[in-house]
Amino acid sequence: MILGTVIKGVGGLYTVMLDSEYNGEKIINVRGRGSFRYEKMLLLAGDRVEIECVGEGEFFCKKILERKNSLIRPPLANLDYIFVVISSKKPTPSLFIVDKMIAIAEYNKIEPVIVISKADLDSDYAEELYSIYKKSGFSTFLTSSYENEGVSNVLNYLKKITKDNSPICAFAGASGAGKSTLMNALFPELSLKTGDLSEKIERGKNTTRHTELFELSSLLGEEFSGYLADTPGFSLLDFERFDFFSLEDLFDTFRDFKDSVGKCKYTKCSHTKEDGCDVIERVRNKEIQKSRHDSYVELYTTLKNKPKWK
Repeated sequence: MILGTVIKGVGGLYTVMLDSEYNGEKIINVRGRGSFRYEKMLLLAGDRVEIECVGEGEFFCKKILERKNSLIRPPLANLDYIFVVISSKKPTPSLFIVDKMIAIAEYNKIEPVIVISKADLDSDYAEELYSIYKKSGFSTFLTSSYENEGVSNVLNYLKKITKDNSPICAFAGASGAGKSTLMNALFPELSLKTGDLSEKIERGKNTTRHTELFELSSLLGEEFSGYLADTPGFSLLDFERFDFFSLEDLFDTFRDFKDSVGKCKYTKCSHTKEDGCDVIERVRNKEIQKSRHDSYVELYTTLKNKPKWK
């Protein structure tokens, strides 16, 4: 049995890193079976696959092993950590989009790590963002890639989580947030392209055309394992199973709310406006960040009004 991990896919041709060498090869090119197209199955970077050799140097994917999770945009499977890059300025971040993405990640058992970028452009707002997410229970880092401040803290965290495990980690950020610049600062050998920011519309040109996985052992050293993914901006991020993210699931995707379990006046409290709501009381006492609760209320409204298709 030949097993491996898909590390890149372009135009129906997939690059697979094998678990062990096959005829002296560690990396091979693979195509999906025709039945995959019929069954509308798509191989994703991060997929664990079983490979079949059908001829000299010709390989097909025989089977996609069970996924832990999968994303549609960007196309990526079995993600363990997502490093959310939020710029303090240029572009000004949408905290609702950030919190929505965090909620979807939490639901899919992916650990969000928050990285505040461009701290030198607006130090006060950068500190505010840092406080919001640090107090909400997330590993949070303050960085300025151009000044190389805080980058070593992110690197040390990466080394810590990949020392004894083999996770798939992704850096995601809205166009222009500085994701690729941060990755270049962390891993200069990657030489990722960075786009010029349009000052007029405060949006970057998204220079990442596909999702690709890089071996962390080649970036951090042989004692580290797992993969690092470069991904497009998360403004369009969605999970394959987002339709199964129900209104009833929402509360559990906000880890900063969990201390309020069982403490509200009403059993069926929505935590949006009720008297006697412990979440709202904690927002008033600044134990829960107001922006986080605002995002919760907006998500609650969206999910409540979402049509329930049969």
